Amino acid sequence: MTKPAMAITGATGVLGGRIARRLAEQGVPTRLIVRDTSRAPDLPLSDVATAAYLDRPAMVKALAGIDTVFFVSGFETEDRLRHHKSAVDAFVEAGVKKVVYTSFLNAAPDSTFTFARHHYHTEKYLAEAGLRFMALRNSFYMDILPHFVMDGVILGPAGEGKFAPVSRDDIADVAVALLLDEEHPTARYDLTGPELLTMAEVAEHLARAGGEPVKYVNETLEEAYASRAHLGAPDFEVEGWVTSYYAIARGELEVVSDTVERIAKHPPISFKHFLDSQT
Repeated sequence: MTKPAMAITGATGVLGGRIARRLAEQGVPTRLIVRDTSRAPDLPLSDVATAAYLDRPAMVKALAGIDTVFFVSGFETEDRLRHHKSAVDAFVEAGVKKVVYTSFLNAAPDSTFTFARHHYHTEKYLAEAGLRFMALRNSFYMDILPHFVMDGVILGPAGEGKFAPVSRDDIADVAVALLLDEEHPTARYDLTGPELLTMAEVAEHLARAGGEPVKYVNETLEEAYASRAHLGAPDFEVEGWVTSYYAIARGELEVVSDTVERIAKHPPISFKHFLDSQT
């Protein structure tokens, strides 16, 4: 078997797994970098290496001979940026030439959504490291929106703000196209679905698709923190949840891009059609 020159991190995850399967279907040899080999997908033309972002020696070893990496952002932890920087340092040491990274829409040092700030600083670190990279600045995944419903209600301080959720299938198609484009320069891409929705409209779509009432209840910031206090989650996580809604209210995610159509060569799926495809 030809040795892989392309590595996929997070290959056991929903997005990384999609990308790994698409590349396998196209006959592209890949190395799947995972933390648990027992969960690695069994794909043709793929080998498996074990490494975690904070284990730099293991990452460097796993990246031997690799030119291109799909770099999925790490779990939402308080020190996620430290994990990301360790991974980037390993990319440089291993001689990686190109990185496709899963960032977030409106990634900036002062983003309302706290986790978007992590993405900004990761992009900055990639640039400072001298790596050629493509940042996929994804809107919220439409795939996770049904999980926002608890007892028939979506609670959050999103107000009348709008956003354009995007499917992970569309993101995977864009990622694969960029991974296979050997000459693509450093770039940042907003990735969205085809239409802007309020959270109330998201609730309406979910109610129609599921046949059960779903309503959106707008909260103040104080109410949002209070309603999540009983969950026992760490403060940084609760802040991330609350500010994700508040970023919508502040208009920071009110973006519709043509990236999916331009890069993946097909229109992005709408939320309605996505939900219909799940039934």
